[in-house]
Amino acid sequence: MAAPFVVVGAGIGGLAAAIALARAGKRTLVLERAERIEEVGAGLQISPNAGRVLHEFGMRAALDAVAIEPRALNIRRAADGAVLARLPLAAARERWGAPFRVFHRADLQKALLDEALRLGVEIRTAARCDGFAQDEDGVRLDVGGEALAAEALIGADGLRSTIRDALGLAASDAPRPTGLTAWRTLIPIETAPAALRERETHIWLGASAHIVHYPLRDASIVSAVAILEDRADRLPAADMRTGEELARAMGFGRWSRDLRNLLEAGEEWRRWPLYGRPELARWGRGRVALLGDAAHPMVPFLAQGAAQAIEDAAALGRMFADERATVESALDAYQSARAERAIRIQRASRRQGANCHYAGPMAALRDAAVRLMGGKGILARNAWIYR
Repeated sequence: MAAPFVVVGAGIGGLAAAIALARAGKRTLVLERAERIEEVGAGLQISPNAGRVLHEFGMRAALDAVAIEPRALNIRRAADGAVLARLPLAAARERWGAPFRVFHRADLQKALLDEALRLGVEIRTAARCDGFAQDEDGVRLDVGGEALAAEALIGADGLRSTIRDALGLAASDAPRPTGLTAWRTLIPIETAPAALRERETHIWLGASAHIVHYPLRDASIVSAVAILEDRADRLPAADMRTGEELARAMGFGRWSRDLRNLLEAGEEWRRWPLYGRPELARWGRGRVALLGDAAHPMVPFLAQGAAQAIEDAAALGRMFADERATVESALDAYQSARAERAIRIQRASRRQGANCHYAGPMAALRDAAVRLMGGKGILARNAWIYR
């Protein structure tokens, strides 16, 4: 039997890559170091550019069963709750071929896992890749002391990728703090402020901080994330905070009552420090390549982290569907097809983050510009991402 194509990491990107490779006719093995495949975290937004890929994978019905399609995205001023712009999302499916969807991360991962297994992908848990070597004949992996032969190796093992570390693609490449911390929680819908229970997404813009929330699981819960600049945090470091503590840390005491009520409704907010790594123009060497956060980690201000990993997977599958391609030429073509767009979105996400956290006169100018552009104008400005 031919050696498999090995994907390291069973997150969103790794499972999407396994599906794409299996659809291209490649025997595929996924190695996951955790003992069980179960995603932590909370909400996840999947925009039309990634939704189209998942439709091509034949997953439309599976997605619709676990997702919510928000009617609109509301950009709000945290100080008084004013809606600066309302982005109508209902027409996205017709305009861009797929809707905006929000998921509990675990639900999307389970849907991808089910599809990968249906396609015959082998999933091996409690399996850590401790190293690899490659030559013109293939890749040899050390998996917990066991030697494993592979046709190709895809590192989809996240921001702290051991595959990326081993490749040594850039100097001074260690993960570095972005100066931002995400605080996440899930709130029962009945404890959220009544005005914020509708099937819509809300983004609240404040000085050095912003909050995003939307309903999940048939609107039974609200997923909320508060992103705070570390220098603006007003309390000692902690891995978990109550809603009241988080509101105090963010200086939200005199801001919109609905927003403060939402914060306080979250009994436990968990800390997720945000890290980055340098941009890479090349994501691999020979028969080894990176995918998703391992290749291009990005701050979450455009909600494109998972979406770009899914786009990576689609490109990977396209290159290997060409029967004339060698492993090396397919991986080279994959990187060439994806790197420029991923870097562009990394940079745009950083710019968007600065825009979200303005204070004083800069915030006033931003708010005026958002009002002037309006929801349809903002969607048009970002159409390059979605189409």
